[in-house]
Amino acid sequence: MTLNCNGKILDLSTKKIMGIVNVSNDSFYDGGQYNSIDKVNSRINDLVSDGAEIIDIGAASSKPGTKLINAEEELKIISDYIIEISNNFRSIHLSIDTYNSDVAEFALKKGFSIINDISAGKYDPNMYEVLKEYNSGYVMMHMQGDPDNMQDNPEYDNVVESIISFFEVKMNELESSGIQNIILDPGFGFGKTIEDNFKILKDLNLFKSFKKPLLVGLSRKSMIYRPLNITAAEALNGTTALNTLAIEKGANILRVHDAKEASECIKLMENLN
Repeated sequence: MTLNCNGKILDLSTKKIMGIVNVSNDSFYDGGQYNSIDKVNSRINDLVSDGAEIIDIGAASSKPGTKLINAEEELKIISDYIIEISNNFRSIHLSIDTYNSDVAEFALKKGFSIINDISAGKYDPNMYEVLKEYNSGYVMMHMQGDPDNMQDNPEYDNVVESIISFFEVKMNELESSGIQNIILDPGFGFGKTIEDNFKILKDLNLFKSFKKPLLVGLSRKSMIYRPLNITAAEALNGTTALNTLAIEKGANILRVHDAKEASECIKLMENLN
């Protein structure tokens, strides 16, 4: 399975690690830790050394309760980082975590190959036009509600069926526009209860019916630390446990804060299989 993302081939015949780089001061786990060019360069070097082949950088926090930011505000925060890392890390895939098409286009012009959009095009109708123009990879995520209200009281008749129906509609919309390089993300923690999240993980293999790569972002989320009565900082072991299950159930890409542990998880599962 390969995707041609803005002229760069993403080979998904093996499992991939997407390393998280948040330059927002308001991220749920590592907010404020990577707020300079030097810190971001060091962070990416560490992630790549530990096995990450995709780096996902973003400036807009999407933790529960946060407000959306516009493209102008987002570019003020992230444009210098985009320029810097696109010059320094040409051998890996760079992903821009944004719901604003102007930010996505700025990154793609600099050589980024993937857009990671939590809104699946909901917040910016021009996002799909940018996708078509650059033929980039597109992580399309499911979210009920918006970041500022998504965890107020999420409800589903059947969470897995709801996400599948959502993907069916969106896939038809994208593919009818000629957009093919789609990666599906069921959106753990985005408008879901802890019970919902575990139902999604249990039935993760059902999303393989779309015959598209599947990205899973479980890293240090509340579905891990709340049942264990610990903090996000203590949730690495639980993250590894659930990442192992996600790989077994068909995940192609693990989006993580901790690339070394995810890489070890993938290698051991490759030996098992």
